[in-house]
Amino acid sequence: MSTEPTNPAAAPTIVLVHGAFADSSSWNGVAERLRAQGHPVIAAANPLRGLDSDAAYVASVLDSIEGPCVLVGHSYGGSVITVAAAAKSNVKALVYVAAFLPDEGESALQLTDKFPGSTLGPTTRPASYPLPDGGTGTELYIRQDEFHQQFAADVPAATAELMAVTQRPVALDALQQPATATAWRKVPAFALVTTEDKNIPVQAQRFMAERAGADIVEVSASHAVSVSLPEVVSDLILRAAEQ
Repeated sequence: MSTEPTNPAAAPTIVLVHGAFADSSSWNGVAERLRAQGHPVIAAANPLRGLDSDAAYVASVLDSIEGPCVLVGHSYGGSVITVAAAAKSNVKALVYVAAFLPDEGESALQLTDKFPGSTLGPTTRPASYPLPDGGTGTELYIRQDEFHQQFAADVPAATAELMAVTQRPVALDALQQPATATAWRKVPAFALVTTEDKNIPVQAQRFMAERAGADIVEVSASHAVSVSLPEVVSDLILRAAEQ
């Protein structure tokens, strides 16, 4: 990969979408490298409340961008970008980072359970939160004392502890909602598969990426690969941006 910065006038905007149990700061190391190559970067704040509403929010971010963009999703963020980009002509590539690539009618939980290996369920704790209609929803956290080994085993312990404290919970409904559109059927896809992932089984990641015809890179990393190996993540994004 060339270290010479890209011409900013020609560089597509990179939109980074985090997944469950994370926030936009999980992209800091990636964003730093992309910006050094001349790319405008937006790390969108994924609401994590419901797949349809989260995708609509990310779609509104795309509408605010002039010119082409590359849309990147981590984990559940992969489901979000799959739906959000379906009707957006300015999205030139999709990059999935340890992420879900659902087809229409598939949910994140359904895809997780398709293959054995995830240990996420027993490490989460549920909590109630109020819904706009006056009802009550359920959201999930990873227990702080289990966050390091479950989510970010290859991240320094002190960093993982802060990630556990600042994690954003995901609504259970978001993980259960099926995708209503499939952008990867018409937009070139790239996938980073994490072989030491305890959230999304590696077989599930391979199955989804191969089904989508994605350009696949495999790396020995935890689910938190954007934090542990930002150079690997940014290299794949830059490759997608150049094609």
